[in-house]
Amino acid sequence: MTPRRIQRPPWIGRPGDLPSVVALGGGHGLAATLSAVRRITPDITAVATVADNGGSSGRLRDELGVLPPGDLRMALAALCGDDEWGRTWADVLQHRFSSGGDLHNHAVGNLLIVALWELLDDHVNGLDLVGQLLGAQGRVLPMSSVPLDIEALVRREIDGEEEVGRVRGQVEVASTDAEVIAVRLDPPDPPACPEAVDAIRSADWVIVGPGSWFTSVIPNLLVPEIFDALHDTAARRIVVLNLAAQPGETEGFAPETHLEVLTAHAPDLQIDTVVADAATVEDPSGLTKAAASLGAELVIAEVGVADGSPRHDPLRLAAVLEEVIG
Repeated sequence: MTPRRIQRPPWIGRPGDLPSVVALGGGHGLAATLSAVRRITPDITAVATVADNGGSSGRLRDELGVLPPGDLRMALAALCGDDEWGRTWADVLQHRFSSGGDLHNHAVGNLLIVALWELLDDHVNGLDLVGQLLGAQGRVLPMSSVPLDIEALVRREIDGEEEVGRVRGQVEVASTDAEVIAVRLDPPDPPACPEAVDAIRSADWVIVGPGSWFTSVIPNLLVPEIFDALHDTAARRIVVLNLAAQPGETEGFAPETHLEVLTAHAPDLQIDTVVADAATVEDPSGLTKAAASLGAELVIAEVGVADGSPRHDPLRLAAVLEEVIG
């Protein structure tokens, strides 16, 4: 299979029916996908991880027993429009307090989301209401209705001998200096958000990645009902690869290693398209082979920002996704 190279075609808006797209992930990676997809279609559902145990989200989770709202907040901000209203509310949502007291480093959006959850006693309605307030294009849902923990099997060399152990917690896994072998969820069979399952089953396209591979991308695939929906859906599936390996979590990963890890955690999951940035692919033949093992076509294109930093450019990524979705 020959990799297809796309040279950033101009985006042309579609009249008439628009595709429904579900994007899975968390953090900055999911936000990058949503910032691109909202330029293609308004029919977007973001499904975000709920395993964060650090920062403002972790504090709210520990104190109130709620879902960690941070990844959900970032997804909502990414779906805000480019007009003054959208930019203002995105900034409000992302604003963090700086003080010497209890509010230090809390994100305004986290507090708003948790307040609505307490008032409405409903995760989905609370997130929908925040989306309406923001004028967000699309919908944001948690992957599970209960907060989750991530546990990683890791390998490190100590005094010339290999030792295998475990690291628990999203923050701890993301920052480990050991080689991550595999991850699992605790509880291992959490209840999926029903609306997220329905969205995947009825979508035209599902996008997985980019993002922190072991702590944002893979966890969605480990929720049994989410995986079953991904396996059974008639939607076509796209994987967007990262622009660089992450220190600790995916140190030393080649682009194809990400696909091998995905296959190990989600066996038998068919993928239709893999999108990789041209600047990151040193061995197109190896990545083509890895994509083909998933049943996917490889698309190599310029999707990173022009300054070379490891960030996806929303316009470039939108142009490529527009071409793939057709």
